[in-house]
Amino acid sequence: MGDFDQILACVGKYIDLTEDEKKVFLSKLRVRKIKKKQFIVQPDFICKYRSYVVNGALRSYIMCNDGQEHTIALAIDDWWISDFNSFIYQRPATLFVEALSNSTIFQIAYDDEQKLLEEVPKFERFFRILTQRGFAYLQRRILSNLSKTAEERYIEFSKQYPEFMQKVPQYAIASFLGITPVYLSQLRNHKAGKS
Repeated sequence: MGDFDQILACVGKYIDLTEDEKKVFLSKLRVRKIKKKQFIVQPDFICKYRSYVVNGALRSYIMCNDGQEHTIALAIDDWWISDFNSFIYQRPATLFVEALSNSTIFQIAYDDEQKLLEEVPKFERFFRILTQRGFAYLQRRILSNLSKTAEERYIEFSKQYPEFMQKVPQYAIASFLGITPVYLSQLRNHKAGKS
């Protein structure tokens, strides 16, 4: 399957597919190369795709009226990203989804995903598991934001997701953690000084 081995391995963690089912799935995907700072979702437009990151880094964020950005999600190789509310309900998006580096993604359109669920019902299980895991992560993140200091959140994130620390720009990590880039730099320097 060549270029599709990575996404098939992702799917294979949760469901077993026959060769024919793999072909049906792959026929629904489109490959996109996106450049750093390019948007794949913008507010007020309906999000038509669920995106899987083959390589690169993306983030979803909201822009407040005061111009401040709040990063909602980060995605690197082998992660999914979208404005899921817009995608699932086919309503105008509220988030930007932007490439943080030159990236390659696979996308499945909303209508193609619906057809896939009919043609290969096993994907109901796959997307249910992704949704459950995403919901559980979101709950942990909310609880962490409510109960932990910025330093504790940074330490927890850097231990749990070290690959993000390498691939995602500092300003996006700071926004994700709810701190300023200057404070994140201070935390990193303080941690490095302890090593």
